[in-house]
Amino acid sequence: MTPPVVILVRPQLAENIGMCARAMMNFGLVEMRLVAPRDGWPKKGARQASSGAASVLDNAKLFETTRDAVADLHYVLATTARERGQMKPVFAADEAAAKVQDLAQGGSRAGILFGPERMGLSNDDVALADAIVSFPVSPAFTSINLAQAVLLVGYEWWKLVSGGKAPIAPTRSSPPATREHMLAFFDYVEKELDAVSFFYPPEKRDIMMRNFRNIWHRLEMTEQDVQTMRGAVASLVGGRQGTRTRRD
Repeated sequence: MTPPVVILVRPQLAENIGMCARAMMNFGLVEMRLVAPRDGWPKKGARQASSGAASVLDNAKLFETTRDAVADLHYVLATTARERGQMKPVFAADEAAAKVQDLAQGGSRAGILFGPERMGLSNDDVALADAIVSFPVSPAFTSINLAQAVLLVGYEWWKLVSGGKAPIAPTRSSPPATREHMLAFFDYVEKELDAVSFFYPPEKRDIMMRNFRNIWHRLEMTEQDVQTMRGAVASLVGGRQGTRTRRD
């Protein structure tokens, strides 16, 4: 699946360009285009800020105008937090990712415009786009860092094309405890609890014991869990008996 092109329009800080490259690499975005970066390109500081995403920076393409940067693309989205009055479709980041995926499946290439850090895209930049991408942020503070904006779009893209599952799975080093193992544990612990008159009053013993067992069942314990808890109880019992012996 061909990912969208990331187009940074008049970016101001080399460090932000580097952090954008890092965000791109995190989520499978490989092509960066730079439109008239304020301090020129390449610029010291970008590579360090990229934290190893040097391949994106090494292959970044430089353009003088936004028009030139989007000339070979079939569909362009512009990121902005402001209503521009240009009667364009407005997508959230996940909707934009779905649109780009549909286009890619049909063989079309898409690009996403990100404006300069201080003011964002100009109206003329937005006019070159087919649609707008806007993020559902708090209306009390809508400003998003350039790299954060790239990361949000990249995250939604990668979640869509990768299936969105967590990359790591929980591991279980010990098999689930068998009923025999659990019941032996219950017998042992309940015997020790009887020794200290825990199940009181006596007429409520059966109900209390069932509730006690149900607590452990809800934990879905492994064999190692049972062994650990049995050892902990044994240590408490042994410590208490040892104290009694010393006092005697």
